Amino acid sequence: MTTGLWDRETFVQNLRTIGARAYHDKHPCHVAMNEGRLSPEAVRGWVANRFYYQRNIPVKDAAIVSNCPVPEVRRVWIQRILDHDGTARDEGGIEAWLRLGEACGLSRDELIEDRHLQPGVRFAVDAYVNFARSQPWPIAIASSLTELFAPDLMATRLAAFEKFYAWIDPGGLDYFRRRTTQAQRDSDEALAITLEYCNTPKLQREAVRALEFKCDVLWSMLDAIHHAYGENC
Repeated sequence: MTTGLWDRETFVQNLRTIGARAYHDKHPCHVAMNEGRLSPEAVRGWVANRFYYQRNIPVKDAAIVSNCPVPEVRRVWIQRILDHDGTARDEGGIEAWLRLGEACGLSRDELIEDRHLQPGVRFAVDAYVNFARSQPWPIAIASSLTELFAPDLMATRLAAFEKFYAWIDPGGLDYFRRRTTQAQRDSDEALAITLEYCNTPKLQREAVRALEFKCDVLWSMLDAIHHAYGENC
C-alpha cells in the first residue's frame, strides 16, 4: 500500500473496492434472502436480530456527534439520529422496523426485549458502537460508508420481499422504501465529509480500514444468524 496521499479519485476507488469485495450482500444468508429461500422462521430471526443493529445506529451516530468539534458536520450528522429515533412528525426508522417485525409475526416486546438476539450479533453491534466512540470522528464517519452500497441493496431487498415473501404485510416494508432514498443522501454526505477531513495519508489508510471493519461487522452479524437458523438461512 502506498504511503503517499491518494488523489480524490483513487481514494474513492479504494473505498468502493472494499464494497465490491466484502459487502454483506454477498453473504450466503443474504443471497438466500434475496432469492426467496428463507423460511418464515429465518426471516423473523433476521428481522429480530437486525433490530438490535437498527436501534443502536442513533447511539453510534450520537457518539460521532459528541466527538466532532465541527458545527457544520454536526448539523449534517444529527439528521441521522432523527431519521432513526423519529420526530413529532415522523415515526423514524426504529418504529418502522418494529412495524416490520409485527408484519412478520413478531411482537414488539419480542424485539424490544431482545428475546431472539444471538450473542454474535450483540458482540458485533456493540463492537461497532465502541468503535464509533473511541476512534477519531472522521474515521468513525468513514466506517459508515457501507452506505455507498446500500441504495442498490435496499431496492433489491424490497423487490425480493414483495416477490417472495407475500405472507408479510406489505405495510411493514415501509422501512425499506424510505431507506432507498435516505441511503443515497447519507452516502453522499458521508463520502463528502470523508474526502474533506481524511486529508492525510494516515487518515486515508485508517478510513479504508474503518470501512473494512464495518463490512466485517455486517458479515459477522449474518454469520451469527446463519449459524442460528442453519439450513433455513
